[in-house]
Amino acid sequence: MTATTPGAETVVEFPTAGGPARVHVRRPRGARGTVVLGHGAGGGLKSVDITAAWSALDAEGWATALVEQPWLVAGRRVAGPPPTLDAAWVPVVQTLRTRSGALGPVRGPLILSGRSAGARVACRTAAGLRADAVLCLSFPLHLPGYADRPDKSRAPELRLVADAGLPIASVQGENDPFGTAAELAAYLPKGAVYPVAGTHTIPRSSAAAVAAAVLHFAGPLRG
Repeated sequence: MTATTPGAETVVEFPTAGGPARVHVRRPRGARGTVVLGHGAGGGLKSVDITAAWSALDAEGWATALVEQPWLVAGRRVAGPPPTLDAAWVPVVQTLRTRSGALGPVRGPLILSGRSAGARVACRTAAGLRADAVLCLSFPLHLPGYADRPDKSRAPELRLVADAGLPIASVQGENDPFGTAAELAAYLPKGAVYPVAGTHTIPRSSAAAVAAAVLHFAGPLRG
């Protein structure tokens, strides 16, 4: 049941070492937790899974922030290497919930989330940012065609979250060439993978399933 009135969107910019990041913030009245989301390497702020997750969380009373990486704000078509993504993400998240930040002080848990490359950023930075959980959307376990190459696997990034003792889940396309839901299940706790119809691009017909999965994971965490 929706506990609050969905928040109006505010767009703010944050300076980072790689240039300004742009953040789309929604803070419903009485928010009792925060979710910060990152996009993938192709941008895609309006991808089905990001849109479904963001809207569902906002409607359920979470303060939310969708972070545009500096490379996207600058109009570049290719994302920078992982260290530059992390370097831009960390100060933005650190600032968001301070008293002077765009979200102000919000009680309750902090969930880091993201789609594809954004999910990888969330996993790599969760422990250092003292997050309470990580929610992945279409986590890219490996490059297409590299399922049998352990040296190319991104599973160590998932283990960073587990090693920190944090809850983690992923909403994953059943036929994702970057790692199917079944493949990903081998690296996450039982029940932590939410399969939905689709590939690495989640179709509009799966939007409701994405929203339901996101709320199933986030609901018990809400303050």
